[in-house]
Amino acid sequence: MARVEATSPIDRGRADGGPQAGAPAFGGRRLAMLAIEIAQPGGPEVLRVAARPLPRAGRGEALVRVLAAGVNRPDVLQRKGAYAPPPGASDVPGLEVAGLIEGGDLEGSGFGVGDAVCGLVAGGGYAEHCVVPVPQLLPVPAGLSFIEAAALPETFFTVWSNLYDRARLARGEALLVQGGTSGVGVTAIQLAAALGSTVLATAGSDEKCRACVELGAARAINYRREDFVAVVKEFTGGRGVDVVLDMVAGDYVPRELQCLADDGRLVIIAVLGGAKATVDLGAVLRRRLTITGSTLRPRSVEFKGAIARRLREVVWPLIEGGRVRAVIHRVFPLAEAAAAHALMESSQHVGKIVLEVDAAAREVPVPRVGAPAARHQPA
Repeated sequence: MARVEATSPIDRGRADGGPQAGAPAFGGRRLAMLAIEIAQPGGPEVLRVAARPLPRAGRGEALVRVLAAGVNRPDVLQRKGAYAPPPGASDVPGLEVAGLIEGGDLEGSGFGVGDAVCGLVAGGGYAEHCVVPVPQLLPVPAGLSFIEAAALPETFFTVWSNLYDRARLARGEALLVQGGTSGVGVTAIQLAAALGSTVLATAGSDEKCRACVELGAARAINYRREDFVAVVKEFTGGRGVDVVLDMVAGDYVPRELQCLADDGRLVIIAVLGGAKATVDLGAVLRRRLTITGSTLRPRSVEFKGAIARRLREVVWPLIEGGRVRAVIHRVFPLAEAAAAHALMESSQHVGKIVLEVDAAAREVPVPRVGAPAARHQPA
């Protein structure tokens, strides 16, 4: 963990008289915060800045003062009315945050007030404060800013859960990543390469393909002018890959099954290309193929906490050692969340889009002396 001192614009007031000045307070204690609301289902323009009551941490939860928040594709789907938050979750969008612990039920967690953390949430990230289940907290990796840390939780939890817990990707196996320059894609490429897999990735331009190779892909495939099935077969000498990580689905599914080696695993994490596919089940039987998938948001705190422990043990040392990094495409102020969503929908980005909630988000916190360290797992 790390501690850093930083003051919120609402805490200190706004000398310029901007929209954050004059927030309700009593006896010096904050009563309200700024957050991004979805006025109604629709385009990016329906996102608006609003005052919200300060959330309260309950049992097993921490109140985090948010300095930066990641933007993810599920946020866009929620804004459109196609992905409602789970029961009990905040209706404010945002699935990952980085900031400072201000309080909560921290006993026995190893975390303390003032610690610099990042965490996965089921909603509420686009705000100045957010409640995070303590098991879903991770320390900001040494050497990273809060902006970089805010780009980690959603994609790293997703990639670990699907590639390693579900698909059992192993050292020496081959992986095909669809959408290699998405937030999930850049994470999957780097992590799989660092843990000893051969990675192929698809992208929609030569420039994006070059980015995939720079991140660790052994071969990048421009799907606009190359047949990814043919390239995979050629690259692997006809064998195919052991795992495909897919966020497209639809008519990609039968083609991805052709890419798999015998005993291969197809893991579907989104259905951007459609929720239905025609599959040759005879081939599935003969070649012992596995088709699986998952969504992370509705899973239990215990489930997500188990992923957090593995990330801290295996992945955080890779990040702190520079073998895996946060890939940030662009940072927007919180009030420009609509512009961040427009960029997300354009698919022009390479890596993550992040909202800066406070100028302190650009700081690199200093690790707290005596804080429990992650146990290194050799890659």
